Amino acid sequence: MRDLAVRFETDTGLVTALDGVGFDVPVGGLVTMLGPSGCGKSTLLRAVADLVPIGDGEIRVFGRSPEDARLARDFAFVFQDATLLPWRSAIDNVRLPLEVGRRDGGVEQHAEPDELLALVGLAGREAALPHELSGGMRQRVSIARALVCRPRVLLMDEPFGALDEITRDKLNEELLRIWRETGTTIIFVTHSIPEATFLGQKCLVLSAHPGRVRQYVDIDFGGPRTLAIRDTLEFVEVTAHLRGLLEEST
Repeated sequence: MRDLAVRFETDTGLVTALDGVGFDVPVGGLVTMLGPSGCGKSTLLRAVADLVPIGDGEIRVFGRSPEDARLARDFAFVFQDATLLPWRSAIDNVRLPLEVGRRDGGVEQHAEPDELLALVGLAGREAALPHELSGGMRQRVSIARALVCRPRVLLMDEPFGALDEITRDKLNEELLRIWRETGTTIIFVTHSIPEATFLGQKCLVLSAHPGRVRQYVDIDFGGPRTLAIRDTLEFVEVTAHLRGLLEEST
């Protein structure tokens, strides 16, 4: 991303949501994003996904424009709500992207839905309807659905924000496992400083009005991450640094 600006026309005039935003996401990396409410975190994901127009600057997704990347199905989106179709079983919800679209050119590549449900820990629940699953299980289905077309980039907009703390912690660990096993590049928006620290190799901190890069923080704990790392001094120091950046960004 280079010098990105996104503007919206509103009833009160032109609003600049993002201005001069630039950063790189490493291939196969997991980048978290923090910032005050209204700083443009979700807008940034939508710009990458070609869902909102860019005013100035440039975004490249593996060398493609966002539009070309969208047509090639280089990325998938996971929202805060699982957005499952209530009349379809878990495995049929995972199959949905295979039914509604195809990659632009080339041979269609996809993962097997039953294997993905096993990957997210739902083997044996293929026939379950969404109302028969817990909130955490529904989000697991939505992650499996996002992975079915083997995207190169996974865009996640506060996917665990509505879950209780115990479920959220479990899914944090599961997401790291899935990331390691699939090698997918992930950009993950959250309002939780501990979550951003635990998941991210890097954390992009945005300031508000308009959204600008406050700091792009490297996070390296030097080994496999488990929830126990949250009790270490190193983890506390990183969260304190991120919290300080956020306080300066409001």
